[in-house]
Amino acid sequence: MKKRIFMLAALAAGLVLCLAACGENNREPITITLWHVYGGEVNSPMNTLVDEFNRTVGQEQGIRVRVDSVSNSGVIHENVLAAAYKDPGAPALPDLFVSYPKTVLALPDENILADYHDYFTDEELDSYLPEFIEEGTVDDRLVILPLAKSTEILFVNKTAFDRFSAETGAALDELSTWEGLYAMAERYAEWSGGKSFFVHDYHFNYFQVGVESLGESFFDKDGIAFGPAFTRAWKPYARAALTGGLWLGSGYATEPLRTGDVIASVASSASVLYYSDVVTDENNRTEKVEIISLPCPIFEGGEKLVMQRGTGICTVKSTPEREKACMTFLQWLTEPKRNVDFATSLGYMPVTKEGFDRDLPAAIQTLTDPMYASLYEAFLKTRQDYTFYVPPQREDYLSLETRFEKTVHLRLAAGRAQYQQQGAAALDTLMETTLEELRKSYDR
Repeated sequence: MKKRIFMLAALAAGLVLCLAACGENNREPITITLWHVYGGEVNSPMNTLVDEFNRTVGQEQGIRVRVDSVSNSGVIHENVLAAAYKDPGAPALPDLFVSYPKTVLALPDENILADYHDYFTDEELDSYLPEFIEEGTVDDRLVILPLAKSTEILFVNKTAFDRFSAETGAALDELSTWEGLYAMAERYAEWSGGKSFFVHDYHFNYFQVGVESLGESFFDKDGIAFGPAFTRAWKPYARAALTGGLWLGSGYATEPLRTGDVIASVASSASVLYYSDVVTDENNRTEKVEIISLPCPIFEGGEKLVMQRGTGICTVKSTPEREKACMTFLQWLTEPKRNVDFATSLGYMPVTKEGFDRDLPAAIQTLTDPMYASLYEAFLKTRQDYTFYVPPQREDYLSLETRFEKTVHLRLAAGRAQYQQQGAAALDTLMETTLEELRKSYDR
């Protein structure tokens, strides 16, 4: 009798456990939505990782990540603000979206976003590079978690450079300083019969980081401070532009390097996706070339400072369960080895110290594209020798950047035309007048 009672009790307990387990397995998963910029709708490393997460950790923990948008940062910026301000016809905010600080600063209420300090321990956050954490901190709240970052890198068409070097003795190590690079740009323009040597994708970044690296502030309370360090950065830059060594055409720096109109450029490291090892000139002649990467130049005697770039990821406040599901996905996504694999597939830098120092060197050995291998070697040197610059969180930052890019380009292009008309005797005067005109355009 006792044995039968025991067996019935065991069967009942088993049935309860089975029902509980079955109920757990049949529970509707929490679905969290994501807007990102990494790849296209069809061929996206992020989408591949989302699928992997959903098959593994997500399935085990009842979490499903759904990618609702793959776009560029500008479109996501506009859509996030439209949703946050509840514009007519705007979509609902996703649970997760990629963002620059400018998007966060433009939100109507900072409490729309979760503070990662509430979900990550200090030890966990200490595993990220501190400059990346700093950039994502707004009003003492960590609202942008670093995911994959970029910086500025010097790309060189070494095949073309070697031809120039063979006849002039030019050396790659001269490109380690801005002074050396711009002096070489002038020599190249003369040697090549007037072709440009170099293009910088971002006038604003060159001056901002350069001035800060020389110990002065690039900004003042009203906008841009035109101090002595700005003048020092201006002179070699303007001289190279006026004499033709600095490219003043429109568009991104990738294009003149691909067409052979320049042989060196400073651009976002993620631009490697758009460079090619084949140069096609205006006559449709092609040449197979070697593109190498070097750390960004610095000013002689200045700090080794370099711009950090790239978006992070924000979590929209919702319910504790949904927010916790987001954090589970983000912790999985930024695990050092996985983050390195993701970053290297896109030309980005990993965001954790362990990923950079332990996993990235090993990952470089598996890269089959020499252009990518060179880029990641330059990343390691940058991480070792440079400090990543964190731009200030100013509400007028974007407007200052847009205006500066346009104004500097117009002033130097006009000066270049005058130089071509007036000759070398006008060079020093034009260097001064273009700077004075730039300053006057900012008179307040």
